[in-house]
Amino acid sequence: MRFYGTYFLSLDAKGRIAIPASERAKLLELCDSRVVVTADLGDRLLVYPEPYFDELADRLNALPSLKPTTEALQRTLLGYASHSKLDAQGRVLLSPAQRALGKLDKDAVLIGVGNRYQLWQKDLWAAQMERDRQLATAALAEEPELADFRL
Repeated sequence: MRFYGTYFLSLDAKGRIAIPASERAKLLELCDSRVVVTADLGDRLLVYPEPYFDELADRLNALPSLKPTTEALQRTLLGYASHSKLDAQGRVLLSPAQRALGKLDKDAVLIGVGNRYQLWQKDLWAAQMERDRQLATAALAEEPELADFRL
């Protein structure tokens, strides 16, 4: 199952986000509404269906444990991870550490990116979208093999 789309959300006073109804149905079918929220390497969070996160954690744990890059990835992706089940309203609680890392206070954007979602602070997402447009425009002009992806 793949996740796509952009959804504008608000965090409530307790630091919860409500997953959109269309996405809740997918999560219910795929993983009984069990998700894992974790940090990404940028100023955003990741929301994985639990089985997909478990696969990622297994791959991370199979890496050589004494390598600094392995430890950095494990600290980030595993250290910030929290397992949750969506409540009856489709909400998931973000920990204070997750909210701080993602710079999330009120307005957020949830983006489906294949096997997971990215959760952005709204202004950071808008700035990233502008950088993405510039990068894509330059790449399409310079790399003919990307011509099939012209927007």
